[in-house]
Amino acid sequence: MSQLRRDPITGRWIIVNITDPKKPGEFDLRPQVRKGGVCPFCTGNEKMTPPEIEAVRAKGTKSDTPGWSVRVVPNKFPALTIEGDLDKRGIGVYDMSNGVGAHEVIIETPDHEKDMADLSPREIRNIIFKYRSRSLDLEKDPRFKYILIFKNHGESAGASLEHAHSQIVALPIVPKRVTEELKGANNYFGYRERCVFCDMIAQEQQDKLRVISENRYFIAFCPFVPRFAFETWIVPKTHNQDFKSIDDKRAGAMAAILKDTLERLKKVLNDPPYNFIIHTAPVRDGLNEEYHWHLEIMPKLTNVAGFEWGSGFYINPTSPELAAKYLRAA
Repeated sequence: MSQLRRDPITGRWIIVNITDPKKPGEFDLRPQVRKGGVCPFCTGNEKMTPPEIEAVRAKGTKSDTPGWSVRVVPNKFPALTIEGDLDKRGIGVYDMSNGVGAHEVIIETPDHEKDMADLSPREIRNIIFKYRSRSLDLEKDPRFKYILIFKNHGESAGASLEHAHSQIVALPIVPKRVTEELKGANNYFGYRERCVFCDMIAQEQQDKLRVISENRYFIAFCPFVPRFAFETWIVPKTHNQDFKSIDDKRAGAMAAILKDTLERLKKVLNDPPYNFIIHTAPVRDGLNEEYHWHLEIMPKLTNVAGFEWGSGFYINPTSPELAAKYLRAA
């Protein structure tokens, strides 16, 4: 028998298989294929990318040359472009505007053979610093309302280049998924006068069934209502709505737990394709004090098909309790 579970944040329902769950070895887990060829993200090929915006560099090295450990460049094929005005307009019942925004790539390492899971906590901390510094810079543009940070790992997860990288997109609107979370967090706070994410952390620490690991500042767990098998959240223990406010000490703690979580997923699921996203409060939309920023990791182990698209339900073949058990043991 399956269970129906309701997300306390968005109100979305999912179906989770309890009696006959899929185990890690029962997914189609094919190792990520290294394709070869000339990689524009490799050290020595800096001229193949647009001019660098920022980088973590060895002292004395120049922009767009070797000597970097993290490098930020504009996306060569951006989803949105920095030039122009929004020019909001309507055609009858339809709303539209120009595709204005910013789209940048964070090249996480000069080593083509390394994934984020293979990097040291210090190296991951430097990536987090670039997430923060680019977010702080992009939010200065009055056209932008939301800064989305995400990573695609593996071809089936949307990575067009295999070299480890993540992306940051500045948007002139707040994404629907974030709006749903904001609304849910606000409704919960209005009813209970507490943060729903803080309550989830307390519940997970009490139950202990879905917690993977934790440190002084962060907790990693498989959420009670996961859309995807082995979905994992990393959430700061101290309430804060804005990722950009992360200090150096917490960035180090985030790097440590992110590395630990990605290593566990890589070991248990044979280096699966995955997406991760950082959900944070909008740039220009009030204080949103009821919100709580967090990072969501979503392995690509199953396909979203007609039932999911038609109903809005997600079917999860592995319960989060079982997924967390495997990840804890890794």
